[in-house]
Amino acid sequence: MRAINAIRMGGVDVLPLVEGGKGVAISNGISAGNWALAGGVGTFSAVNADSFDADGRRIPQTYKGRTRRERHEELIDYAVKGAVTQARRAWEITGGKGRIHANILWEMGGAERIAVEMLEQAKGLIHGITCGAGMPYRLSDIAARFGVYYYPIISSARAFNALWKRAYSKTAELLGGVVYEDPWLAGGHNGLSNGEDPTRPEDPYPRVMALRKVMREFGLAQTPIIMAGGVWCLEDWENWIDNPELGPVAFQFGTRPLLTKESPIGEAWKQRLLTLKEGDVFLNRFSPTGFYSSAVNNGFIQELRERSDRQVAYTTEIVGEHVAEYGVGPRKRIVYLTNADRNRVVEWEGQGFVEALRTPDSTLVFVTPDKAAEILQDQTDCMGCLSTCRFSNWSQHEPDFNNGKRADPRSFCIQKTLQDIAHTSDDAAALERNLMFSGHNAYRFGTDPFYSNGFIPTVKQLMERLLTGR
Repeated sequence: MRAINAIRMGGVDVLPLVEGGKGVAISNGISAGNWALAGGVGTFSAVNADSFDADGRRIPQTYKGRTRRERHEELIDYAVKGAVTQARRAWEITGGKGRIHANILWEMGGAERIAVEMLEQAKGLIHGITCGAGMPYRLSDIAARFGVYYYPIISSARAFNALWKRAYSKTAELLGGVVYEDPWLAGGHNGLSNGEDPTRPEDPYPRVMALRKVMREFGLAQTPIIMAGGVWCLEDWENWIDNPELGPVAFQFGTRPLLTKESPIGEAWKQRLLTLKEGDVFLNRFSPTGFYSSAVNNGFIQELRERSDRQVAYTTEIVGEHVAEYGVGPRKRIVYLTNADRNRVVEWEGQGFVEALRTPDSTLVFVTPDKAAEILQDQTDCMGCLSTCRFSNWSQHEPDFNNGKRADPRSFCIQKTLQDIAHTSDDAAALERNLMFSGHNAYRFGTDPFYSNGFIPTVKQLMERLLTGR
């Protein structure tokens, strides 16, 4: 195994080992601070992070506003306070000497406001801001305003080319690195384009080589590329290290830091990671963001899959084979199904799926009365955690604050489920009823001898292990 040497990133020499930022509340100031203390780059999630009262008790993120716009303002306030809290925790652990990055999602609700207010209130505590889930053109302007480095997350050379030409070329000196995130293997939201097949993963090497070629054209030959998604151990990437073709490369670890003593996830979640098998992580498109995402195929995902399977197309008047009448809703408004679909609906109703919910695509999905009530309540309780949400039809943009489409009952409230799993994952039942994001290599916890007999390392022990290449 090649020796792992420090590289220049963000104006300093650091080990090329970066903690991946996992929200909500999964990468926090403690995990980030300890990662930075060990010589790498620690990353806390600034996506609705936890804050605490004067007695050190976590402040629950409850919403009192009567309207979605009012609750959206509450959410931004929670997000800023939480991000500043986690930045301070990380800084205190390192004594101000480690490198700390904040991770945000460009498509999260109020992303630009949260980033600006976080950096204003946490001056000197944050050295870099990492941002993906969208095309963050304004990221460089925000970084320049506060003199911090920025690290866009992209999944193709084409995406970086667009960002550079539109915005980043004006602030090249603060581009600390470019995170290439494998859209087939990364956990959380994935950057698959419409032209890429989710069932046909591509080798990341030629895609990263294409990125480096574009970066060299822009004078960025020495700007690090941070490989993210599918990174488990450096032995797997030996031909990338000190490779003059690729230039300086660092590696981002998102999944492995979950299973450390300092990781904030609950004990039940940690034990579940040790039991995952290859294929247990499922690439799906249920997220209200509209992006693909990777999550453990648990009861939560299975219910979403089954919900979408109980789906039929309808018309509002007789068209072609759509001749079978069906009454929807309390008033039994008539729509038309095919005879074959009408027979399927009768079968589903016999199984208790008697509530038909309309989707934006002129289809009906069939659920139980309890599930219908839950979906409608979650849509009513929307607090605008995304810039635009297909589940609730929220949009943070004036004048209407909606995305102009019918709310989609095939999706879910992402804020609700991520907050729940983050704070109840000591309970095994919570792992079945919630979204559990994960990278596709999580099954390796069960096969890697480092974790034999249920061993859970400290961050320091994990970093030492990574530096051996294993």
